[in-house]
Amino acid sequence: MSRDKVFIIAEAGVNHNGDLGLARRLIEVAAEAGADAVKFQLFKADSLATKSAGLAAYQAQQVADGGQHEMLRRLELSREAHAELMDYARSKGIIFLSSPFDVDGIGFLSKLGLPLLKVPSGEIVNLPYLRELARTGLPVILSTGMANMNEIGAAIEALEEAGLPRASLTVLHCTTEYPTPLEEVNLQAMLTIRDKFNVRVGYSDHTPGVEVSILAVAMGAQVIEKHFTLDQTMEGPDHQASLSPQELHALVAGVRRAEMIRGDGVKTPTPSEARNIPIVRKSIVTARPIRKGELLTAEALTTKRPGTGVSPMRWDQMVGRPAKRDYLADELIDDPT
Repeated sequence: MSRDKVFIIAEAGVNHNGDLGLARRLIEVAAEAGADAVKFQLFKADSLATKSAGLAAYQAQQVADGGQHEMLRRLELSREAHAELMDYARSKGIIFLSSPFDVDGIGFLSKLGLPLLKVPSGEIVNLPYLRELARTGLPVILSTGMANMNEIGAAIEALEEAGLPRASLTVLHCTTEYPTPLEEVNLQAMLTIRDKFNVRVGYSDHTPGVEVSILAVAMGAQVIEKHFTLDQTMEGPDHQASLSPQELHALVAGVRRAEMIRGDGVKTPTPSEARNIPIVRKSIVTARPIRKGELLTAEALTTKRPGTGVSPMRWDQMVGRPAKRDYLADELIDDPT
């Protein structure tokens, strides 16, 4: 990830519905939209949830039947599929990522050659998992949905103690509700995380539309993650709260504009406004005729455009000096230096 460019992760997640063909198409859409990376999820239902685990409210609304274990089983993407999809993403010119949900998955993905590992929000309080992540030596992106500041601090401490330099960590503000109500977004929390822990920050966006991600970039996000789907009407837990392919294009374009608008933070005249300086600023000019040798007084001087003469900021330096020549009224005073 470049530190100068916002890193856009198109989150395919489980929106492939367990279909490798749909997963390939998701990669194509992400690449066509101009995202930097496309991300999937690596888990096995048997190691992620008990058979009695319930569904979140948003999941229950989108899944026809069964509990969480049954839903996850239908959405698994095998390790073989991961290897195949990584090669396919490479052929499409986009970075392949996946979130591991257990220690075995961490080991597999690190050996597969991913450039970084992404921690899903639910694993932020999983100490053995965090330690194993840090031991891979890969950069880490940490999502913080459902977490408070103490939990975020504990996770960062665990990663650092296990060998992850803080410079290799990016922390994403996130609200784990699909879709996230706008009144619960709290983008200021992203800046609180940045300032408290001295880390790169970004935003994992579960709100409808693209506006919140664009605003997050304007506020300083260096990573944006956003779910997308091929069809928002498909059955599955995340489709309805995901962007359409057209919206993903709009997201990438909007983020790039916001990134450009945000700039580098250095306050200096821009090339386009520099040419306006002599037009809009003022110079010291005579308020009445002045004879050569006459002392310049505050009453004899004023300030007017253009700004091509002596700056009014040198007023005190000019008052009390003898005039170098005769002046008519409304003439720019000569620079005495």
